[in-house]
Amino acid sequence: MSVLGLAALFLLTVALMEGFAYVMHRWVMHGPGWVLHASHHRARSGRWELNDLYFVIFALPSILLLLGGVQWGWGAWATTVGAGIAAYGAIYLGFHDVIVHRRVAHHYVPRSAYMKRIVQAHRLHHAVETREGNVSFGFLVASRPEQLKRQLAARGDAGLRRARNSMGGQSEA
Repeated sequence: MSVLGLAALFLLTVALMEGFAYVMHRWVMHGPGWVLHASHHRARSGRWELNDLYFVIFALPSILLLLGGVQWGWGAWATTVGAGIAAYGAIYLGFHDVIVHRRVAHHYVPRSAYMKRIVQAHRLHHAVETREGNVSFGFLVASRPEQLKRQLAARGDAGLRRARNSMGGQSEA
């Protein structure tokens, strides 16, 4: 495969990973995988949460493809797809864990319309603490916040995170 073909395959893999992430988040993490993902919809009490195991699980295909392509003779396509999966994982880590959830201290403030949109969409996703009734399951592609707010309003208050009071505790209501 040509260098241009490999570059196209790499970019295609990164793009397709958003669809894969949406499907896994919507129907696995908020389905049978809720046993791990529920920890991510609650306040974290420490550095790690059970949901972090998904990062390891989703890294395995990338590691296998990189090994296959580099060490086991599977071909450049395997290395390229493995690298595309790893690149999406790095983008996800930077966006989700660093920018949105601030698991690493930083001073970044989203200013572009795109960044504001995806950060707000993810925060609206976390407005719901339960397995059902969530909105916005993608990570890099998201509906407009106004649309997501309408969807949340239409479902009522069931499962919505209670607002924190000024003292940091849960409001009574």
